[in-house]
Amino acid sequence: MAVKERVGVVVSDKMDKTVVVAIENRSPHPKYGKIVVKTKRYKAHDEENKCKEGDRVRIQETRPLSRTKHWQVIEIINSATQI
Repeated sequence: MAVKERVGVVVSDKMDKTVVVAIENRSPHPKYGKIVVKTKRYKAHDEENKCKEGDRVRIQETRPLSRTKHWQVIEIINSATQI
């Protein structure tokens, strides 16, 4: 079974060792064809508290770490300070 990975932007880093990552999905509407943007938010484990708000990160699915946290941060692709 393949491990699920997603790329998104950190929208909150206020919790300890946890970040909220927003992942944007763009797809055409089935009937009208207009591009519809849907956003899903995942809580991800960030062991060293390195992620900051605005960072682009890659997250990977893992075992449940808490009631709502089932993902962990693998790498920081773009730092918000670099942009």
